[in-house]
Amino acid sequence: VAGGAVEVSLGAGPLRLRAPCRVVWTAYEKDRTGFAYGTLPGHPERGEESFVVDLREDGTVWFTVMAFSRPARWYTRLAGPLVPVLQRAYAARLGRTLERVVA
Repeated sequence: VAGGAVEVSLGAGPLRLRAPCRVVWTAYEKDRTGFAYGTLPGHPERGEESFVVDLREDGTVWFTVMAFSRPARWYTRLAGPLVPVLQRAYAARLGRTLERVVA
């Protein structure tokens, strides 16, 4: 639901990295479903990320993840070029999860 708060996290226990976000838009259309969230204070990045599933006329299904962000914490600035690599790995993992869910 647009306006809802979510928290993405990575790791476990005291080593868990928390990333608070707010849903900024949702799409519930005939051939498209998706949402986007924007970061909140405390998130390691500043930006937005969207996740959209489209059913095309030819019957194919497309899953699109789009993001823009900038470092918001010292450790994400320090990580520099590694951050986009981790973001792409995360998007790929989401795609594999979606394949499993719909198989």
